[in-house]
Amino acid sequence: MLKQANNTVHQTVNDEPGFQSINRGYNSVFRSNHLSLGLVVPLETYSQGPAPTMSRHLERVQLAEQLGFSAVWLRDVPFNVPSFGDAGQMYDPFVYLGLLAGQTNRISLGVASIVLPLRHPAHVAKAAASVDVLSGGRLILGVASGDRPEEYPALNLSFDDRGERFRDSFDYIERMWENASAFENTYGSPHGGMDMLPKPTTSRLPLLITGSSQQDPDWIARHGDGWITYPRGTAAQARIIGDWRARVEAVSGPAKPAVQSLYVDLTKDPQAPPQPIHLGFQLGANHLRAYLRSLEEIGVNHVALNLRFNQADTEETMQRLADDILPDFPGPDFAE
Repeated sequence: MLKQANNTVHQTVNDEPGFQSINRGYNSVFRSNHLSLGLVVPLETYSQGPAPTMSRHLERVQLAEQLGFSAVWLRDVPFNVPSFGDAGQMYDPFVYLGLLAGQTNRISLGVASIVLPLRHPAHVAKAAASVDVLSGGRLILGVASGDRPEEYPALNLSFDDRGERFRDSFDYIERMWENASAFENTYGSPHGGMDMLPKPTTSRLPLLITGSSQQDPDWIARHGDGWITYPRGTAAQARIIGDWRARVEAVSGPAKPAVQSLYVDLTKDPQAPPQPIHLGFQLGANHLRAYLRSLEEIGVNHVALNLRFNQADTEETMQRLADDILPDFPGPDFAE
């Protein structure tokens, strides 16, 4: 029988100085000088093709909550593009977030990331606020400009100007969370006292920017509530995160968290040395723990583990992660 991890040593607020308080999800996942762990959905192995089966998908998300993982992360994959080779969780992220909001109670619900130039920002703002309210403030909204050129002509949109449309969409979304906001924007001009409901559970939602999103690094440092990036060698990652934090400090904003993904194939031998796989490693628990500790030391605040290439049983792997890794990187105290 699967055991529940005992993660009872941290509060559900940012209990160290540095990060601002935004909503329940952001506050529980991100604390300065600390690394927490989440899981990328779908929680299954599907290394032989682009589409998962979504077998036991809801039960596994609920298990992730039970075991004490800080967050689950969805992706925005509108089309199964053959050159990309990964259909993600297949379901529309906002529809799926709505289901997860109603079938979980405590775990943060992240999306990394909504491709803003492919959606009208009014729809993103309303859908995101709806998920946040339905989940009791647990949504963390990652946003990106998109990296699959084939999707743009399918929607009769230009790929080349996606950076400009990303900025306009970002601004529109933030303005929609104000009360009866009136403004001019390339996506539209709300006016006349109209308002969009619901509003987020707090004054706004956390907006984390993925990669460069075709933006100047200073713009990202100024506007994002955090930064989502990809795994690199530890030395290179340390330089890049150090540069980003220096830019955040230079624009006089609050400290902001850094997030990265990591593909993991966890072996049953805890001493198995790391072997590279796509954007991650096959390795034993002891080496994974040491690697995560090195990421914590260079300033990574959250790692989203992806089990797509994991060869062992998914639920057994989740349990071993909870037993062997989570005690060193505890998430929030979920006790009611």
